[in-house]
Amino acid sequence: MCGVAGIVRPSPESPVSEEQLRRMARAIRHRGPDGFGLAIEPGAGFASARLAIFDIPGGWQPLESAPGGDLLVYNGEIFNHPELRRELEAEGEAFRTTCDTEVLLRLLERDGLAALERLNGQFAFAWWQPGPRRLTLVRDRFGVRPLHFAHTPDGGLVFGSEAKALFASGEVRAAPDPAGIDEVFTLWGARAPRTTFEGVSQLPAGSLLVWERGAVTSQRRWWAPDYEGADPRRAEQLDELLRDSVRLRLRADVPVGTYLSGGLDSSLVTALAQQTAGRRLRTFSISFEDPLYDERSHQERVAAALGTDHHVVAAGPGDIGAAFPDVVRYAETPLVRTAPVPLFLLAREVREHGLTVVATGEGADELFWGYDLFKEVALREMHQREPERAAALLDQLYPYLDRSGGRRGPAWRRFLLAAGTEDDPLSSHLTRARATATVKAFYREGTAGAGAREDEAALDRLRGELPEGFERMSSLERAAWLELNTLLEPNLLSAQGDRMSMAHGVESRHPFLDPRVFEASVALPPERKLAGLRDKVALREIAAEVLPDDIATRPKQPYRAPSISPFFGPRAPGWVEEVLSPAELERTGTWDPKRVDGLLRRCRAGRATGVREGMALTGILSFQLWHAAFMDAGADRYPPERSEPSVRIERLSPELQEVA
Repeated sequence: MCGVAGIVRPSPESPVSEEQLRRMARAIRHRGPDGFGLAIEPGAGFASARLAIFDIPGGWQPLESAPGGDLLVYNGEIFNHPELRRELEAEGEAFRTTCDTEVLLRLLERDGLAALERLNGQFAFAWWQPGPRRLTLVRDRFGVRPLHFAHTPDGGLVFGSEAKALFASGEVRAAPDPAGIDEVFTLWGARAPRTTFEGVSQLPAGSLLVWERGAVTSQRRWWAPDYEGADPRRAEQLDELLRDSVRLRLRADVPVGTYLSGGLDSSLVTALAQQTAGRRLRTFSISFEDPLYDERSHQERVAAALGTDHHVVAAGPGDIGAAFPDVVRYAETPLVRTAPVPLFLLAREVREHGLTVVATGEGADELFWGYDLFKEVALREMHQREPERAAALLDQLYPYLDRSGGRRGPAWRRFLLAAGTEDDPLSSHLTRARATATVKAFYREGTAGAGAREDEAALDRLRGELPEGFERMSSLERAAWLELNTLLEPNLLSAQGDRMSMAHGVESRHPFLDPRVFEASVALPPERKLAGLRDKVALREIAAEVLPDDIATRPKQPYRAPSISPFFGPRAPGWVEEVLSPAELERTGTWDPKRVDGLLRRCRAGRATGVREGMALTGILSFQLWHAAFMDAGADRYPPERSEPSVRIERLSPELQEVA
């Protein structure tokens, strides 16, 4: 696991400076605190910040196939690399290391991009072929690992695991992208290739880009979720495949722990990991002072039943408020929820306990229809046939609204049951999107997205980018596709996942996102995922074999964190009033100070208790912090890495080698 970065130019006569690469390496050093490496040749340069997980002494990058040959900088893991290595060795291939990086490079040299279909893993990498001056960028199927890039005026390309690396290069300057920000405040995250920064793109999940001598020659999906061609036999193998996925994700030359929320998904992963590990597993969880959010009793119940070595991180309002600026800086985006902050604190605790790898339950809700959103879709369809029954069942959704003082009533039911029209392909997600867009009510006049029609811009773009065959999917399959592409990748795996764990050099692994498990989930009959209001039916049956009954049958409690109390009250951080002052709001030019003042008065008085007000406050606060962290700052904000690289490759281009 690493952070990667680099610059390529159309001509070998245009140099890439070592100072640039050292700045880029320093900007992402948190992703790889164990050391860094550099490779420089005329017109190209690459950097890698390493988190050592496989082949601790020998797995350094950049890795070259041979002197003057292909180069690879790679962030991630290929979990089936031992099997692939044995296959290559049987064909006579010799290896210098035992790491998966070398297996990937040898496969690419042998099979080209067809090798991608063989990989079971989570990765983002850059493959440099110096002869044709060709750079290939690739991102894994679900977008677990990030990869950003930008074009330079001379036709070059600069890339990095995070946008910070691009800004550190001095080739790209940070500026807001209104369309990307609009998507954050509608869908919870900017959808690739869009980011919140103008001129900075992110490679979409399951995609690749080929750049050669100053031009992009190919940009395409190499994998996309297929809801139509599932092999029915996969459904019968779900139990076996999930167990094998957990087994593969315990592979490492360092210990692996798990996150344990107390819910079904992380508890199931932990139980299967404990069975496979052959040792006492270390588990980590978050607790909250506010019982509305706390699941500690369930976490401790699972840990005690499985016999894990369990650790709890208490995340009080003061802790969340204090860490929020750092979280925004690492996330590189405004946020609509404070939920990433406790995960940031949790990863820090994991690192302090000496672990660098954890397995999580992420992805199960999207694949096996676990969110209440899927039940909303089913109830809307029922409402066409049995309106009274559907309205009654709706009251069983979102039970935490009752505990938090949320209002239920005829208007609330109409809002959920009558969202959109039957022919709107986004009908499943309109309630969430329109609730989130409340933050845009605080825009000042003239801000992109402030007008009534512009407010729908993010949804209109999404409608225009739906895949071929979307209309043939069932309503629940459409909802699942939208969850993968608008929630899981842009938010849960990114701002809430990779960025929070890698801020502390901790790698997260996701057994439910094994491509074989995905295929099994698609192949399952719908009733094996959602039967009435019973969700994740097939997973619960597996869980019943390895978990206490009360955990295997426990209803889902959505993971949330306090959104207003961390910023107001006796433990409120002092920066809140400053960043929301009229002067600062005027400086950033996005928010209407009078409207924001009304929200602040409600927050100070304790009258702001709704989910929408919480999202609005979080969105405004995080935008202000994001703007301060990235705008109007040049490469000098990122000091160069001054320590000596663990690997250093300096070479001439193929043309100049012939002359030499």
